[in-house]
Amino acid sequence: MLIDPKNFDRFNMILTGVVVPRPIAFVSTISTEGVVNLAPYSFFNAMAYNPPTLIFSSSRKAAGWQDKRKDTLTNVEETGEYVVNVVVDDIAAAMNATAAEYPSDVSEFDVAGLTEAPSEIVKVPRVLESPVNMECRLMQVVNIGEQPHAHGLVIGEIVRMHVRDDILYEGPNGLRINHEALRPTGRLAGNMYCHTDDVYELVRPAYVPEEESAGRAAD
Repeated sequence: MLIDPKNFDRFNMILTGVVVPRPIAFVSTISTEGVVNLAPYSFFNAMAYNPPTLIFSSSRKAAGWQDKRKDTLTNVEETGEYVVNVVVDDIAAAMNATAAEYPSDVSEFDVAGLTEAPSEIVKVPRVLESPVNMECRLMQVVNIGEQPHAHGLVIGEIVRMHVRDDILYEGPNGLRINHEALRPTGRLAGNMYCHTDDVYELVRPAYVPEEESAGRAAD
């Protein structure tokens, strides 16, 4: 099948079905009025080490509401701060509970029964039950598309990372993350998710020029 994204009904289901599994950014923010918000985003990834950069994308309009803007994106643009909390299997159901479009004066921490924990640098609270929290400062929001499908691509710098000790181990080149202990949740399409604790290793190859390879063979 050849698909034209502009003329294919529900193309979003095809796109989110093939770009899988996606990590989930469980983003906590706080409004200028002091209301804490918590929402999941699976259009999310890491982009650079230096500066340590994360991106996630949010629609600008809240689904099912006439004129309501997305609280997360509004809060990020107005305060310049947020926390990305990693979603793991133990809190996947709580994460899903926050995915509805609640009124702006409702804290999804209360909805999901999750615990606010103080951050070190930003004013936004972390999710205590998440084993990894990344405090971020906004670098830029890139506008994508037009209403009613406009999105904001949020680019932020990690200024502090909180990592629970029990998911770390000492590797040959320093501390590493034990993914079987982390048990991150993967996002598929529709209502589907996946476990990501069935891992395997592929060693990255190194290119050796033909001249050098021939010299080694001769030795």
